[in-house]
Amino acid sequence: MIITLTTDFGLKDHFAGAMKGAILGIAPQAAIVDITHEVEPFEIVQGGFLLWQAYSGFPKGTVHVAVVDPGVGTERRPLLAEAAGQYFIGPDNGVLSMIYQSEKHKVRAITNQKYWLKQVSRTFHGRDIFAPCAAHLARGATPASFGKPVNDYVQLSEIVPFRQSRRAWAGTVLHVDRFGNLVTNFHIHAFEDFRTRPFEMSVGLQRLARLGLTFADGLPGELFAIVGSSGYIEVAVNQKSAAKQLGCGPGAPVDLAFF
Repeated sequence: MIITLTTDFGLKDHFAGAMKGAILGIAPQAAIVDITHEVEPFEIVQGGFLLWQAYSGFPKGTVHVAVVDPGVGTERRPLLAEAAGQYFIGPDNGVLSMIYQSEKHKVRAITNQKYWLKQVSRTFHGRDIFAPCAAHLARGATPASFGKPVNDYVQLSEIVPFRQSRRAWAGTVLHVDRFGNLVTNFHIHAFEDFRTRPFEMSVGLQRLARLGLTFADGLPGELFAIVGSSGYIEVAVNQKSAAKQLGCGPGAPVDLAFF
């Protein structure tokens, strides 16, 4: 049984460890995999993107827990989604939007409190609700026993660019990786024109108009676009941080025009 964790908890505090303890107390044989605990605080879209990048490499039956939850303790619901033969547990705030977009899925509201810890904090549902639910699911509890299917779950619009005019689109930065590359929400499969037409992309206060093939293509200090391993267009600088050079992070607007 495999359980993955994707959170914005970082590693300074006890939060990630406490979630693992809650899991192992119920399912001591579970193999726990950290996808990341370094999602920027409260960045729901970024957390969803990083989980989406990783889930397809895991075997069927894997339980994924995503906790980027600025609304913890409010009326937002805990959810269990079934997709691609795997399970996804997290808050109903759109963190699973990219899974919904990519896979046929069924979503349930987790209402059966027998799978929660007995004492539930208003501020740490990762430990008290999401982690124990994942452990019980990994041990063999049926999805139907957690709650009834729902259709009114949150799906975020920010993950898809929107058209501003015949040749102009507005998008956003989904993620900044360790090297400072800005991962935008423009996917090459939807924007094949990147390969064949002149374009201009505006990020921060600067513009770029060249698509590189590798990260080594750029001149020192030159901003350029590149198709990343995810298929999304990234903004990069050769051996430097595009994020620092532009002063941008997750959620920053990106404008694109073709000519």
